[in-house]
Amino acid sequence: MALLPVGLFFIRLLLNHHPAQSQETNLREGGTKSGGFENIERIHITVQECKSKTPNPYHPWSRSEAEITATAAAALSASATQVVERAATLDVPSASIPVPSASIHVPSTSAPQDVPEPGAHVPFASATQDVAERVAQTPVVDSSSSFIRNSESKDNPLLSPPPPKIPIVWPPDGKLSIEWVRNLMSTMDWASRNLDPKKFPDVFPMEVFDSLVISASNILHKEANCIFVDRLGPESTVVVVGDIHGQLHDLLFLLDDAGFPSKNRLFVFNGDYVDRGAWGIETFLILLAWKVFLPKSVYLLRGNHESKYCTSIYGFEKEVLTKYGDKGKDVYRQCLWCFKRLPLTSIIGKYVYTAHGGLFRSMAAYPKRSKGKKRRRIAFDPELSSPLSLGTFEELKKAQRSVFDPSWEGSNLIPGDVLWSDPSMDPGLSLNTERGIGLLWGPDCTEDFLKKSQLKLIIRSHEGPDAREKRPGLDGMDNGFTIDHIVESGKLITLFSAPDYPQFQGTEDRYRNKGAYIVLEPPNFDNPVFHSFEAITPRPQANPFYDFEEVADSDQELDFASMQTSP
Repeated sequence: MALLPVGLFFIRLLLNHHPAQSQETNLREGGTKSGGFENIERIHITVQECKSKTPNPYHPWSRSEAEITATAAAALSASATQVVERAATLDVPSASIPVPSASIHVPSTSAPQDVPEPGAHVPFASATQDVAERVAQTPVVDSSSSFIRNSESKDNPLLSPPPPKIPIVWPPDGKLSIEWVRNLMSTMDWASRNLDPKKFPDVFPMEVFDSLVISASNILHKEANCIFVDRLGPESTVVVVGDIHGQLHDLLFLLDDAGFPSKNRLFVFNGDYVDRGAWGIETFLILLAWKVFLPKSVYLLRGNHESKYCTSIYGFEKEVLTKYGDKGKDVYRQCLWCFKRLPLTSIIGKYVYTAHGGLFRSMAAYPKRSKGKKRRRIAFDPELSSPLSLGTFEELKKAQRSVFDPSWEGSNLIPGDVLWSDPSMDPGLSLNTERGIGLLWGPDCTEDFLKKSQLKLIIRSHEGPDAREKRPGLDGMDNGFTIDHIVESGKLITLFSAPDYPQFQGTEDRYRNKGAYIVLEPPNFDNPVFHSFEAITPRPQANPFYDFEEVADSDQELDFASMQTSP
């Protein structure tokens, strides 16, 4: 169910105002200015949401249609600035004023203005150049990122007292329901705010963990390296999500804002569910629960942080050991085995390719292992090998993804490329020497890949504000997405869904980036609509599970020579 629009929020605010209440004006930082209320052109009122027999637990209030209709005209006639000023004088809980999420509709790659004349030169462009020309022409729809702070309803599952269904119990028949998954979400949120991390097994017992991870793994390992998300109809939409990195509360908002997965609302997650954030295990388990409940509507791809090497550095291993105590090693081991089963890429509809890192090389020029020497490594020497070229989907299909750590050398390089590669504004295909693994590819490679594969759009993730700060020529991740390449055949987009990332920052000035997700709509599902959102604040108190002041700010500085590659 989609998040109630901003207009309805303020209608409810006006209906419930009591002058006798305290005048709290401590709005969340940036709530009235950085959110962009001055630019709102219209406020949507959705009556149907309030009439639902099964209300969203994050929006438990209800109003009659008559009450809503009676106040709609006044709300719509008031300017956005007046609404904010009015709200600032009311008894509004801190951070409960919605900070809008900009939904920027990018014109379809098949639109006339994107198709050059035959033989015409098509310059490569970055996000700055393209968006500056187009944003003024696109509608902006706002939604709140502060639903988690709504403390007025006794039914709100995010507040004390605790949800009634603790500990979580695995269904006797092994079949998950929407009620089970929603209870899991609200329980995880409550526990993150009220319990010591070491009490986590009291909420999610080991036997339930075993059942969920085994059920999910049995589904994941049957999926191909490249998933085809093609069971789409005229009522379908596909939501694409980038890096989450253990930021549980931002994930809960995203799911609510986009609408929960369903038969006609499919989700493709682009990896990096864990590390850096304090709630990686909660985040991963919620996503696995959705996968088990709706295996044909939720697709979980692998990110570079779903690996033994990264999780041992950026906190997930320590998080699991802390939360599960003496059973932590077994829990961590099962998570790694589940990571190995995650698919690598997806094709959405006919025209959209998604992957965590991006493109991959052809292995046609690399020698094959001889029989009887399965454990022998083939060293990769770029000076002796043939020039790099892009790989094919047939090669991707044959890649061995079931490894704890994708290799940076040998004969199985495609998984590492898919998870670690980055785009560049420089033409050509080259080794990614900054990261020590994967590739760098230019706009010409994007055009070549799209044209040969008959695609129109690439959606990848992998780079947050910390990484983009070190990438001259590419736009920053302030809004949760960038349009990196615009070529004749389509576009390349980087999508990042963790706002105010990383959760623990060693510098005085935080990045304060927004997160974003993409909605793809019929008929061709190749016309992305961006939804940017700010971080849920304040986050619950939490301690980091890694030394964030000493560990490298971005994955570009990791020491891959110490990585142990496992079969």
